Amino acid sequence: MHFDLITIFPEFFTGPLDHGIVRRAREAGIVQICVQDLREFTKDRHKTVDDRPFGGGEGMVLKPEPLFEAVEKLLGQSVGDSAQKPTLPTGTAVVLLSAAGKLFTQETARRLARLKRIVLICGRYEGVDERVAEHLATEEISVGDYVLSGGELPAAIVVDAVTRLLPGALGNEASTENESFRKLEESESVAMAGKSAFSKVRLLLDYPHYTRPAEYRGWKVPDVLIGGHHAEVAKWRAQQAAEKTRRNRPDLLVS
Repeated sequence: MHFDLITIFPEFFTGPLDHGIVRRAREAGIVQICVQDLREFTKDRHKTVDDRPFGGGEGMVLKPEPLFEAVEKLLGQSVGDSAQKPTLPTGTAVVLLSAAGKLFTQETARRLARLKRIVLICGRYEGVDERVAEHLATEEISVGDYVLSGGELPAAIVVDAVTRLLPGALGNEASTENESFRKLEESESVAMAGKSAFSKVRLLLDYPHYTRPAEYRGWKVPDVLIGGHHAEVAKWRAQQAAEKTRRNRPDLLVS
């Protein structure tokens, strides 16, 4: 997997990309990450990347020219104009990170993890020229229903979420299958049979985890986890995951 991060703050990524799973994946050659300074594609001596929006309004908007040219340089091809829009290389996505985008979910991460190359455009200021969203980006993504100062933090989130899904990134491939925001498995549906309150779960949060000591400050690990009965453990975990989903994220329940 190859990531390109287009930003006006390239130094921002020095920390997020140098730790944990992302660092190990880079060292193992599982991912390649290139950070591109958007200001390199400006034409004036002040390296201006933004301008006031037509029609008035507060704040500044990122201009289209440097963003189009940055993507073209990275991909090694033209992205076209109003008369002709060339097809991007197979397995490539150009993602604009914006508060106005579609919500980034675990399923989005899984879909992106099947690609070969992802170009992430870090939005900034009050927004980005709409022609970038309509004619350059293949999709527009938001990491939540809130506004950030720019797309650098969301880009780091996307890189982390996608990288950990790549083969070899975690070492134990089962780790990505038994975690939060996974689809309800048939075996779990059977385990929850009779639990009418959970009959319409479409996604599950992770089940509770316990480790040693078996008792801490009077709080004991549930007996079912110590008994060694794997079928009962699976049933308990399914029920607990569904209960936690109902309690913390009822929006994941199918209405």
